[in-house]
Amino acid sequence: MAFLALQLLIKRAFLAVPILLCVSALVFLILRLLPADPIAMSVPPGATQADYDMLRISFGLDRSLPEQYLIWLGKLLHGDFGGSIFFRRPVMELISKALPATLELVSFGFMLGVVIGIAGGLGMFMLRGRWGEQVLDGSTTVMMAIPEFLWAILLILFLGVLVPVFPFIGRLAPDLTLPPAATGFLLVDAALSLRFDLLMSVLAHMALPALALAIGIAPLLMRVLRSSLLETIHEDYVTQARLRGTSETRIVIRHAFPNAALPTLSLIGVQGGFMFGGTVLVEMIFAYPGLGNLMIDAVRNHDLPVIQAVALIYCILVLGINAVVDVIYLAVNPRLRLKGRAA
Repeated sequence: MAFLALQLLIKRAFLAVPILLCVSALVFLILRLLPADPIAMSVPPGATQADYDMLRISFGLDRSLPEQYLIWLGKLLHGDFGGSIFFRRPVMELISKALPATLELVSFGFMLGVVIGIAGGLGMFMLRGRWGEQVLDGSTTVMMAIPEFLWAILLILFLGVLVPVFPFIGRLAPDLTLPPAATGFLLVDAALSLRFDLLMSVLAHMALPALALAIGIAPLLMRVLRSSLLETIHEDYVTQARLRGTSETRIVIRHAFPNAALPTLSLIGVQGGFMFGGTVLVEMIFAYPGLGNLMIDAVRNHDLPVIQAVALIYCILVLGINAVVDVIYLAVNPRLRLKGRAA
């Protein structure tokens, strides 16, 4: 099993190289074709033409597009994302501060969405043929019809303003200070420093944006899992379990669910990739200092190096999620393991 998983990860790593090259080249080209001048948007009002030309040369924008791309790619291979045109800081420094916030938010929202989706799918199946199934089915339709950013606004109105249960601005209460050795992952920092007040503040600020992201993936998981269970429940091994006198709940949990969960697991990988795209607007609405907010600021100011770097980071994260899901799918699906050994 471990050998097959390692073999799969190596294969995914090799496939990721041309994908990343294509994405980087496409993003680089599209940004250069847009009718906007990043230098003109970043120079101060009293700048002269000489100042403008100097900045343009310093960022390499006076060169041809192939030269610019090869220079950027060469620096990238050495771990250098370049310097931000607007922020006047290294891009890696900006990403290192924003990436932990987004990873924490997506992880929390992803786990919450998976729990809601699986619990809801099991509930819909257990209530099949009753009025409760119709209620849950209608609820999933409404949930899918409303995008994540609108859920974010609704959650702010109801749970942040009308009934002020959770804070909805920022990542941490302003009166709290970070521990000296901060890693950027506030949940980790709070746990390592034994700061219960910091931990509760981080979770409270993360609750609404994570719930907005979770609602974006949960209803589809509920529907797919319910459909898979409806197909699996008529299999021969389920019928034999009933003949042995096994309770319906045990049949669903121990026999039907492990096989019905396979299509849901594939969908979880796809939805996990889409969730990173949903963070852009959600982070902006909640003023959450993550990659989404950084991307919006970069797009607003046409900061080419930051946009290129964030887009590439998003691509790497999506490819990483898909690789992890493939390994998990291999672990829970014995047919794939047998096929891998035969190959």
